[in-house]
Amino acid sequence: MITLRGLTKRYGEKTAVDELTLDIGGGKVTGFLGPNGAGKSTTMRMILGLDHPTEGAALIDGKPYASLSHPVCEVGALLDAKAVHPARSARAHLIAQARSNGLPVRRVDDVLERVGLSAVARRRAGTFSLGMYQRLGVAGALLGDPPVLILDEPVNGLDPDGVRWMRQLVRAQADEGRTVFLSSHLMSEMQLTADHLVIIGKGRLLADTPMADFLSGTALASVQVTVPDPEELSSLAAKLLAGAGVRVETPGHGRLVVRGRSAAEIGDLAHRVGARLHQLTDLNASLEQAYMELTAQSVEYTTDQAAQKRQVEA
Repeated sequence: MITLRGLTKRYGEKTAVDELTLDIGGGKVTGFLGPNGAGKSTTMRMILGLDHPTEGAALIDGKPYASLSHPVCEVGALLDAKAVHPARSARAHLIAQARSNGLPVRRVDDVLERVGLSAVARRRAGTFSLGMYQRLGVAGALLGDPPVLILDEPVNGLDPDGVRWMRQLVRAQADEGRTVFLSSHLMSEMQLTADHLVIIGKGRLLADTPMADFLSGTALASVQVTVPDPEELSSLAAKLLAGAGVRVETPGHGRLVVRGRSAAEIGDLAHRVGARLHQLTDLNASLEQAYMELTAQSVEYTTDQAAQKRQVEA
């Protein structure tokens, strides 16, 4: 369990993290999202004791990271995959970590096999690709078999097979009851991987919610309705439009797309007005769409598309 209580970090007049309060529990993958500069990396660094909060606290199982008696066995972290001496082999790098933390060397070979680096274990890390660095960083995070994993952008540099492997790995860790706190800018992958979402913008908490609730609760969520009779379609559309906050689109082929009403509400209304329905389908927004809608006012670094267009035309 990771606990944040009023967690705040200021750099002079700049507030990087602003009073974050939340609990990140075990048995699930919690995705950590936010625009560039939102404070995600700073939050992770404060959880790991690398930065000190200006106010508030970040706790792991009720303790600050610095108070953990055997931290490598309690928290596994990957913040910078390339933080490896380039002249060391992958195996030597992990052996140094294992010995400095009182772990048996056989554990090194176990995690190298787990991340798929056994065949290159004696190669110098300086010859590795970014994807190989990521795998080595994950091996280091798993070294102490910790109940808490904190991974910052672990899929960067991975090929499609590696991305799928990472997804399966973190899901397996969560299924074993571990706390997995994972950041990424790959929305499609996060949608496949995470059970729960924490989203911040400009250092402030914007959402702390299950993935399914976040997608179904967005204003972009809609319901597709298929009605066989054009007259019944028109009648149902007119009734739906009478409700406040309801948007109805008619893409044709006997279909309506309705925003602002649930499938159950539309079904009940169709029954009352005598309209036959062939299909009711929830059309939830993608994570990317819902995320962009939520964070639209929290993006710190933006581009003036109109100015860019004028430059191109000139």
